[in-house]
Amino acid sequence: MSPSQAPNMSASSPWFIAYTKLRFFTRIRRFLKLKTSSKRFGTSDRFDRPRIIDTDKEDQDMDRESEDAGSVVLQTSVKRLHFGSCEEKEVAAKEIKRLAKEDLKMRKSLAELGVVPTLVAMVGSEVVDRRSLAVQALIELASGSYTNKALMVESGIISKLPNNFDVLDESTRNEFALLLLSISSLANSQFPLNSSKFILFVLGILDSDSSIETRELCLGTLYNLSTLLDNAGSLVTNGVVHTLLGLSSVKEISEKALATLGNLVVTLQGKKALENNPMVPESLIEIMTWEDKPKCQEFSAYILMILAHQSSAQRAKMAKAGIVPVLLEVALLSSPLAQKRALRLLQWFKDERRTRMGPHSGPQTGRMSIGSPLNQRDAADGKKMMKNMVKESLHKNMQTITRRANAAGDCSKLKALVISSSSKSLPY
Repeated sequence: MSPSQAPNMSASSPWFIAYTKLRFFTRIRRFLKLKTSSKRFGTSDRFDRPRIIDTDKEDQDMDRESEDAGSVVLQTSVKRLHFGSCEEKEVAAKEIKRLAKEDLKMRKSLAELGVVPTLVAMVGSEVVDRRSLAVQALIELASGSYTNKALMVESGIISKLPNNFDVLDESTRNEFALLLLSISSLANSQFPLNSSKFILFVLGILDSDSSIETRELCLGTLYNLSTLLDNAGSLVTNGVVHTLLGLSSVKEISEKALATLGNLVVTLQGKKALENNPMVPESLIEIMTWEDKPKCQEFSAYILMILAHQSSAQRAKMAKAGIVPVLLEVALLSSPLAQKRALRLLQWFKDERRTRMGPHSGPQTGRMSIGSPLNQRDAADGKKMMKNMVKESLHKNMQTITRRANAAGDCSKLKALVISSSSKSLPY
């Protein structure tokens, strides 16, 4: 009987409930029948078979019996999850988690039997064990299946996220972080995931006393979201930039935090948030001194490049914070990519210095001749003072670099550079 042929009855009537159960068990019976029949083999005349074939037949019979037993377990678990008591649903969730680990085909089959919405509903439970079992089962169902992940979002998984982080222990936070990381991969296909509750939940875990492993999972989630430029507005509005800058100073997870900032800085909202943050540029300059973290140096130099590009105000802040000596060190001792970015920044500072010292730079007063004795004397004094400042700064920088490069055996090269360098040969 089709829904159009069903008698006119309300959703709460006994007839409607019985009709729904009938359709549900019909679907399961059809699914199990197809699965069983697809693996059965025909039999030949037993008198024409060698003895060894009888052994194979026994093995096939045992496999078939095992398959039938598994089908019964599947049928029972799905039935309990949909219609069982709270305790039975917990047992069913644990069994579905085990079944979902088998293969992708099983995960898709379980989703077709409607287990995802029921498990999502259990995530909102106040009972800790029940919620945890549901999250674990969803993690397994999400593995390798875009459809299952999308179904979880459509079933309202984001609305079921807890509002109070204090009630979550470390294990539960890690489970939620793993599930959200898996779901966040939908952002690569432009699936809408820029919900404020989604972002705030991830930030709540990052700002808590969670383990490094859990925080790294959450950073992976934010990174996936940041790959879609349309999500930048929501991420910045909810305070992601400040949290990422704070975590970028933690060496164990700095790389993922900086990579996410690198995705945000190319947007107007992200760049503005970084420019106005009091931790910039000092924290990024400090990261460029991490000799044991070349990848972090590369990301930090990239972010500073974007901020400094066509912004004299940002370059002035960086110069005041002491970026030039650090850039010189990175340009000599870091990875090739970090060296390239550091040299580009140094070139900008060099060009800006030339502009400030040019004959027509700055305010002009009167119409004095450029060749007058006063201008010649001022120019000579200015050049002498600047040369002394540059030499003194270079000497101090090279002493520091020489000490750090002793292990690499480049002392003689660096000392020669100190002796032969002049203001004209500086790379900045």
